[in-house]
Amino acid sequence: MNKFKLALFDMDGTLLKERTIFVFAEKKGFMDDLRRLIYNSDVEFYEKSIEIAKSLKGLDSKELLEIFRNMPLHEHVENVVKELKKRGIKTAIVTDGYQFVADELKERLDMDYAFANNLIIDEGIVTGELIIHNKDLAEEFIGHKIYSICKSCVLEQLCKKFDITADEVIAVGDGRVDICMLKKAGLGVAFNAPEEVQKHADISISDMSVILDYI
Repeated sequence: MNKFKLALFDMDGTLLKERTIFVFAEKKGFMDDLRRLIYNSDVEFYEKSIEIAKSLKGLDSKELLEIFRNMPLHEHVENVVKELKKRGIKTAIVTDGYQFVADELKERLDMDYAFANNLIIDEGIVTGELIIHNKDLAEEFIGHKIYSICKSCVLEQLCKKFDITADEVIAVGDGRVDICMLKKAGLGVAFNAPEEVQKHADISISDMSVILDYI
């Protein structure tokens, strides 16, 4: 019987080789604006997410989805997800990106859940509005509530849903936004991550298939 019952994956840079918003910016010509927003240290991370979404205003969501579908997966991702499901482990995407693309990837990989921010789309056109997943911005909780999604909160929510403990969860990510779920999970996996993230994980890997050695 498997110790682990649930596996949470970051999307950009973890399941996908590239980062969605950077690919959109490159294809649609707002890379300079994106970089200015991202490197502005005076703005909270969740506020950056809201501002970045405005750069997509007026774009065709179907065109963005087509760009997204052509973004490559990291090697072994499909096999790892398939094997986890085969062993009865639920799988979920948890990203500070957008729900409509996370849902597409969830379907592509036949995963169980996807949690992300809701980019508002009206009659196929992006409005530039963003409804962030994190509803507790005013509450201080080890410093990570400033992100547009609290990934450890999603972990807790799913643990409650499945009546499991955090020790029965695998969490995989590569960025600062992932640290809270890596620390909380029974197996925190830093994937191609900087040292700042690695120090909060149980293991650090550059080959996704290594996860299968732990289940």
